[in-house]
Amino acid sequence: MEENEVLVSVKNVSKKFSLDLKSSLKYGALDIIKSSFGVPIKKTLRPKEFWAVKDVSFELRRGECIGLIGHNGAGKSTLLKVLNGLYNPDEGEIIMKGKVGALIELGAGFNPILSGRENIYNNASILGFTKKEVEAKIDSIIAFSEIEEFIDMPVQNYSSGMKVRLGFAVASHLEPDVLIIDEVLAVGDLGFTLKCFNKIDKLLPHTAVIFVSHSMPMVSRICNEIILMDHGKVSYQGKDTGKGIDAYYDMFKTDENSEIVFDTKEVKLLTSHIVDNTIRNSCYDVQWNTDFLLEIELENINLRKMPHFSFVVYDKEQRAIAEFIPADQDITVDYTPGQRKKFQFKIKNFNFSKGSYTITITLQKNFTTEVFYKEHRIININITGSDQMWTPILLDSTQISN
Repeated sequence: MEENEVLVSVKNVSKKFSLDLKSSLKYGALDIIKSSFGVPIKKTLRPKEFWAVKDVSFELRRGECIGLIGHNGAGKSTLLKVLNGLYNPDEGEIIMKGKVGALIELGAGFNPILSGRENIYNNASILGFTKKEVEAKIDSIIAFSEIEEFIDMPVQNYSSGMKVRLGFAVASHLEPDVLIIDEVLAVGDLGFTLKCFNKIDKLLPHTAVIFVSHSMPMVSRICNEIILMDHGKVSYQGKDTGKGIDAYYDMFKTDENSEIVFDTKEVKLLTSHIVDNTIRNSCYDVQWNTDFLLEIELENINLRKMPHFSFVVYDKEQRAIAEFIPADQDITVDYTPGQRKKFQFKIKNFNFSKGSYTITITLQKNFTTEVFYKEHRIININITGSDQMWTPILLDSTQISN
């Protein structure tokens, strides 16, 4: 096959379902009767039906990876099942060339009463591989899965992680022309996930990959095109992965208030704001790579000494990505109970890429022990003025030579 040929062609594909079993059985029976007599089946929705996937189109060539992203229930997994032939589309056309390997659901394709070794042969035969071809790869498959001592145990006794290891090992080592991967990689541990991505890197030049994940770092790691789905429809489609990922994050924006997660009633945060910055939609706009002044006001309820301050920055996926601890803190200074006092902290070169971030404050006896108070989202920040990026940090750099 040609290196740059189209392996997957999806044209205006739609799939509908019924909201309950009774109507599903009723419509299914009617459709069978109509098709038996050559009566055309209406493509419009009937009562209690909805479009799980509506009018999706794309082409995927060898060496390309398309990422399907969206909220739970957006239609991603349904689309994958249509692509893999588990569901027939109600509308549209799908053309897939070559051998297709799929990891759509945990343990899908495995016979639970057969051993891992027997399931390897079963899966390979479904993909069209001969026993001789499998025998040439089986040692490598078992070694990659890291479940050698359990390979002859029935799959029904495997943990979720073991099923993922075996499923990915089989799908990747048989080197399919099209590889379909759902969220299952999120089940594995970090070490195995890294192995999987290294394997995908080796496969990708000769394979077309369809990848579904809620982890945007994973998506941005391998995908060169994004389809963002929302209630079955395509909300964004294009090769600007950063734009697609930002559109995904925008779907989950909320105006959540701060949340106290630890409070010993010794000290309390009264106010927090960024000095001389306008707050808009509960967020402060901050220019990329600039300084700003964070001011807080505390009420000392019962402390005798000054608390230790620390602040943690969280990204759009609520991962802690940075921490700033004000220098020269003197936690031996006397602190009068009942006193209200304001503190200012200068944050220098806030060089996070365009997007939304939150700040959490922790007050404690010292750097590592005895937390007095902790509150999430005391400050919401929207970084402006930089190029659209999916990475959390955009470092300041210049070219000094050709």
